[in-house]
Amino acid sequence: MSNTTNKPTNATSKKSPSLSSKTPVRCGWCGTDELYCQYHDEEWGVPVYDDQKMFEFLMLEGAQAGLSWITVLRKREAYRKAFDNFDPVRIARYSEAKKAKLLLNPGIIRNRLKIESVVRNARAYLDLQEQGESFSDFLWQFVGGKPKQNRRRTLADIPASTPESDAMSKELKKRGFNFVGTTICYAHMQATGMVNDHLISCHRYKDCAD
Repeated sequence: MSNTTNKPTNATSKKSPSLSSKTPVRCGWCGTDELYCQYHDEEWGVPVYDDQKMFEFLMLEGAQAGLSWITVLRKREAYRKAFDNFDPVRIARYSEAKKAKLLLNPGIIRNRLKIESVVRNARAYLDLQEQGESFSDFLWQFVGGKPKQNRRRTLADIPASTPESDAMSKELKKRGFNFVGTTICYAHMQATGMVNDHLISCHRYKDCAD
């Protein structure tokens, strides 16, 4: 879910029961779309600590800019195939010919700036790594290293950005990343469980609060 209308897999997710005829109470942003509901139930808000997975989530948030999250979610597997499973080492080596080929790929969002951004961000990721910093630890520092537990009652209570996402955005830009505005950063925080923004009425709130 991007802000209140959003949100990218996390092998360590606490999975809820499969979708069934008895519909659980969910955050309203996922509606009734089966893929969206599955994403909400199994991934959104579950803490992610893997460096490369965090990179993937942030790159997909950037791809979503100006669009709906479900658009990117439906293209996620095509993105993984097109961008070598979001391996920063491989992406950082992309040639102009490779980027031109990506612009012709109908499975992804064919926006030159967004494609260039992934390559630039892969290089920034590697620069950070060369300085001995874990990408996951770098991002988690903005919430003190552990999930921030919110108590949202309605979708209207969920902000588009926070002081923490402002700080994350500013530092990422300083480190050479782009397509990392504060709204994108907050959506990333929500998706990767850095903040628990499930509504307190949602069946996933308690699991993500543990």
